[in-house]
Amino acid sequence: MTEHTVSAFDTELSSLRSTVVEMGGFAEKMVEDATRALVRRDPDLAQTIIAADIRLDNLQREVEERAILTIARRQPMAVDLREIVSAIRVAGDIERIGDLAKNIAKRTVAIGNQFQPPKIVVGVQHMSDLVQEQLKDVLDGYTQHDADVALAVWNRDGDIDALYTSLFRELLTYMMEDPRNIGFCTHLLFSAKNIERIGDHTTNIAETINYLVTGETLGPERPKADKSSFTTVDIAKS
Repeated sequence: MTEHTVSAFDTELSSLRSTVVEMGGFAEKMVEDATRALVRRDPDLAQTIIAADIRLDNLQREVEERAILTIARRQPMAVDLREIVSAIRVAGDIERIGDLAKNIAKRTVAIGNQFQPPKIVVGVQHMSDLVQEQLKDVLDGYTQHDADVALAVWNRDGDIDALYTSLFRELLTYMMEDPRNIGFCTHLLFSAKNIERIGDHTTNIAETINYLVTGETLGPERPKADKSSFTTVDIAKS
């Protein structure tokens, strides 16, 4: 390639990365605001998040279209091709994170004025704080092409799963103790699951970063500690 062509290609790759980073920042805000809306039971903020999701969808389509066009035009090899493929993958995971934040916002609207047991949202807030920290770290890892940061996020996924399992059990207990809790706790369970899934997408991004930097995939199976599918609560002891 001529010097001019190489320079133009570098500009295209840089622009692609910048759009993915923009998506990441927007998704971070959506997750933070969705959690705040849920904890504070703020339907107006929730509606804002629901309406904002279209922007993330549009950015993802832009990344995909530009990436495909760049591949067709430049026919990149090796690390340059990994850069483009990784941008598509990361943009897809970020778009799903936005969808999950929107789902939390929808649950907030659905909750309305339902009875809420005191302090029950504390566990969800804590879980969201951990996931938001993971999201921030992995997006920094993408920006810096840092495989060590990515691996650290990948290894922490089990902590989120374990917390979700604990929260799942707690919410089931609340529902058994008082039928008035069932409506609110059900919405909270779905919200907590959405947060746990956001954590899964951060580990997907971590895997992509490792592939981008090293050209290799991480282990065959990530560490998982979500035992909610096997969790039961003894009614006699609750």
